[in-house]
Amino acid sequence: MEGRSLMVAVPLLILTLFSELCNGGYVGVCYGRNADDLPTPDKVAQLVKLHDIKYVRIYDSNIQVLKAFANTGVELMIGVPNSDLLAFSQYQSNVDTWLKNSILPYYPATMITHVTVGAEVTESSDNVTSLVVPAMVKVHYALKKVGLHKRIKVSSTHSLGVMSRSFPPSAGAFNSKYASFLKPLLEFLVENQSPFMVDLYPYYAYRDSSSNVSLDYALFSSTQGVIDPNTGLVYTNMYDAQLDAIYFALMGLNYKTLKIMVTESGWPNKGSPKETAATPDNAQTYNTNLIRHVINDTGTPAKPGEEIDVYIFSLFNENRKPGLDSERNWGLFYPDQTSIYSLDLTGRGNVDVVTGENVTSTNGTWCIASSNASELDLQSALNWACGPGNVDCSAIQPSQPCYQPDTLISHASFAFNSYYQQNGATDVACSFGGAGMRTDKNPSYENCIYPTSGKLRTANSTIAALSPMPQSGSPPTRALEALLLVLCLLFGLVIP
Repeated sequence: MEGRSLMVAVPLLILTLFSELCNGGYVGVCYGRNADDLPTPDKVAQLVKLHDIKYVRIYDSNIQVLKAFANTGVELMIGVPNSDLLAFSQYQSNVDTWLKNSILPYYPATMITHVTVGAEVTESSDNVTSLVVPAMVKVHYALKKVGLHKRIKVSSTHSLGVMSRSFPPSAGAFNSKYASFLKPLLEFLVENQSPFMVDLYPYYAYRDSSSNVSLDYALFSSTQGVIDPNTGLVYTNMYDAQLDAIYFALMGLNYKTLKIMVTESGWPNKGSPKETAATPDNAQTYNTNLIRHVINDTGTPAKPGEEIDVYIFSLFNENRKPGLDSERNWGLFYPDQTSIYSLDLTGRGNVDVVTGENVTSTNGTWCIASSNASELDLQSALNWACGPGNVDCSAIQPSQPCYQPDTLISHASFAFNSYYQQNGATDVACSFGGAGMRTDKNPSYENCIYPTSGKLRTANSTIAALSPMPQSGSPPTRALEALLLVLCLLFGLVIP
């Protein structure tokens, strides 16, 4: 009887876990590297892991980056640059060699899930649109030959420039001059169950037409809706309007079930004098509201409740990008790995913006090391806090007030709290990948005083952690989903 009860209980537990874990679209971050002052890939991987970012997009297949993300649990979207499309489209051997030398040696330790073949090719000055689908087909075939075509999805990213109309959303239509390019591409995506990838930037819609688009509408902050006259659907933000224009354009071509993935979206933190909306506050507002929109599965007016995966652009400012100042300032982090503004990637926490030179501990709270954290995690977090985290760790050096007790958990607690207080005393600033925990009991002792305030940068350069440990409903990795599914099937469950 006990065995039978266990056989019933275990599948039910697994099904519950499976149901909870699979909820929600996910939020990733783009890792562009068009700069000469960025940290090394291994340090970037540490930063990403520390802040519990699970999904990262890069724009090539740089070997150092692939190596750096090995065994991190981060799912990686890699890219074939436009400059490689000719070689990839011409000869299968070129693609096979690329796969053999640049991908297979690092997979599956590096969890590659998508390959973007070309990026926003309709914006390219070179006429490379005709090369995209042939290159995609060859990449897919190369993956198929090694049995990875179902694990690594192949697609290509697009800008809104692929559209001829995007307003009202119900009138969304692709530009007819790209028909010969889009038709085989869409057929490929459907056949191989790959997503249609698009980069959406309400910032540009506002910047280029501020007389017609309000800033609040672009920032998800509008209290007034824009009505689509054809459908009666009400839009309270530009992002939804742009996304639904894509949906309607696809439906117009009878591609009603094709999944859309937003591979770039964000807001610049700085711009030229005329780009007055490019500020840290607006960037924080847009990205915070976007994250909540995604995590809550808000969907769009035309697709309510739709799960949509989004990648925020970008991890760092990129000082070598051409164009207006805003083009170089989309980052979440400075090159020294401190945050440009406070951001909660979970979409559930409160966002605090530090506006003064000093900050006092919120509600008399402190951050200490968790007794459940492993020594490895504590040491890694301590090293980061005293290094890239810019914490003054002199107090835990020999002969200093907080050196004794000379234990890892004591030293980590002091460093964690210093970082926490310096960064607004928010939940995310006490994350440390789950190694930190908040307390309302003052951990100070004898001459070792745990600060409740600390010198900070100005409001335009607030340091903050990006994301705490996953909460209920956070998206799991594909591997965990697969494992749970297999377990469910072993117990004879049918998952609808």
